[in-house]
Amino acid sequence: METYHSLFQLQQELEQKKYSLKSVVEHYIKQIEEQKHLNVFLDVYATEGLAKADELQKKLDAGKPLGKLFGLVIGIKDVLVHQNHEVRSASKILEGFESQFTGTAVQRLIDEDAIIIGAQNCDEFAMGSSNENSAFGPTLNAADNSRVPGGSSGASAVAVQAGLCMASLGTDTGGSVRQPAAFCGVVGIKPTYSRVSRYGLIAFASSFDCIGIFSNNVGDNAKILEVIAGHDEYDSTVSREEVPAYSDNLQLNKKLKIAYIKETLENEALQSEIKEATLSKLKWLKNEGHQVEEVTFPHLDYVLPTYYILTTAEASTNLSRFDGVRYGYRAPEAHNMESMYKLSRSQGFGEEVKRRIMLGTFVLSASYFDAYYTKAQKVRRIIRDETRDMLSEYDFILMPTTPTTAFQLGANRDNPAEMYLEDIFTVQANVSGIPAISIPNGTDDQNLPIGLQIMTDVFKEGELYAFANYLMHS
Repeated sequence: METYHSLFQLQQELEQKKYSLKSVVEHYIKQIEEQKHLNVFLDVYATEGLAKADELQKKLDAGKPLGKLFGLVIGIKDVLVHQNHEVRSASKILEGFESQFTGTAVQRLIDEDAIIIGAQNCDEFAMGSSNENSAFGPTLNAADNSRVPGGSSGASAVAVQAGLCMASLGTDTGGSVRQPAAFCGVVGIKPTYSRVSRYGLIAFASSFDCIGIFSNNVGDNAKILEVIAGHDEYDSTVSREEVPAYSDNLQLNKKLKIAYIKETLENEALQSEIKEATLSKLKWLKNEGHQVEEVTFPHLDYVLPTYYILTTAEASTNLSRFDGVRYGYRAPEAHNMESMYKLSRSQGFGEEVKRRIMLGTFVLSASYFDAYYTKAQKVRRIIRDETRDMLSEYDFILMPTTPTTAFQLGANRDNPAEMYLEDIFTVQANVSGIPAISIPNGTDDQNLPIGLQIMTDVFKEGELYAFANYLMHS
């Protein structure tokens, strides 16, 4: 059976009765089984997926109206809750926990006839840039099994890269969709903060977390965002801004004004092939008649520290609920309440999560609150304002998604600072709350995928998709 390059193609062929939806689901279940070594899925909903396929096939055969995502086989990152299914955030501390409800984004997929095929591995509580922080072991990059897929949504990217499902929902707090998309050569979007409801997303840093989408092409990505975006009465932070039909408007029909940030291309950590690939794309855009200009962003060096101060502070608060009292892991040798808290948390959380909780608790402590947290909030506002000012003058900002291509498993494990620097180009969009997308931009000399990142102003996902689609067909 052929690989499905797009949802549109799949839906057409299902309607033409070229094959049954059950055979499509069986194809993906077989792929998941054959590529088990990649360690992508923590749970595969095989029985449920096949039953859903039968139910939807009957709907098709009876000529009933079909949902927008009819037949889409999609995986979800293990931080998104799905009623009566286990959700762990890839952590020991949530061992055996089953969700009591389904989150909004997941429910909207189901309502539009998508088939959820399973829960995907990730860095524990979405904290990491390599998918090595999972309590269930690392996911491997399908392009080279000795390399990481990126993080924290690494397995969700590999699932699409390796053809284990057509699309995945991930989350992006500081680049956790875009960086794995770049490392795995797929399309990954972080929408505007508040575009998609966070109800049913296990929080890491609430003012940064966004649900994002992985796919093989821009059209599928746009169609999925159309479905999951929009107002939700369960999330008071979600926008009431209208959701356009992104997938119907993927044609670019004007000349653009594009900025690229000088400091990103002059960064010492930037791999030469990524720099060349980015410059080559900028040159092509100029030749096509678009206005391409170099700009400076003097506060670029402050983006990463600002991000880590604020996200660790929010993580320290959000993760205080995992205490061994009501659900999840409880240390068996605990003999009183204090030992239960201490032992359950020290045994249940992994090293990186504990590191970030401690950093966050430190920056929120009375003696250091003003020196770190308050100052970081002010710097965040400056970065946001400068970025939005730039986008009032330019249609898009282009830059590499990552400073390097996928690195070796274990290469940065013992050096957290080195690992944090992997987010250097992606965190600006999260700090500013703007949408950003990573699309494939060739490969390096070891045949590893390179990503190109495009950022634009808030709620301009439609324009972002059209430009990304234009570049992918260039």
